[in-house]
Amino acid sequence: MAVSNGGRGGDGEAMCPHRLVLEHVTSRWGVLVLIRLLERPHRFSELRRAIGRVSEKMLTQTLQTLERDGMVHRDAKPVIPPRVDYSLTGLGREAAEQVRDLALWTEKRMTDVLAARQAYDEARTP
Repeated sequence: MAVSNGGRGGDGEAMCPHRLVLEHVTSRWGVLVLIRLLERPHRFSELRRAIGRVSEKMLTQTLQTLERDGMVHRDAKPVIPPRVDYSLTGLGREAAEQVRDLALWTEKRMTDVLAARQAYDEARTP
């Protein structure tokens, strides 16, 4: 994929808005949220437990960003106590399937990655 900022300085967001979406989808928490929501809709608290080690603030920001990008649907039910469910949109499901495949590939090829790291480190050790 050719990614260019048109030869201008800066972060290129104005020239390449897809870069920003790519960052959202492939961020540490974005990947985990998308993969988890592929299974089924989740409430905030169960999503946080399922992902683990994510702060409430970071999960909120990630969900809001993915919602803004059209990947996640937030369904707030007018009940007491309030209930909010998060699910994937069609666009989000498509993105989630892509990052899930990458995650599965990473798991499958981890032995090769570890071997490559060891060879690299040994070649650079005096």
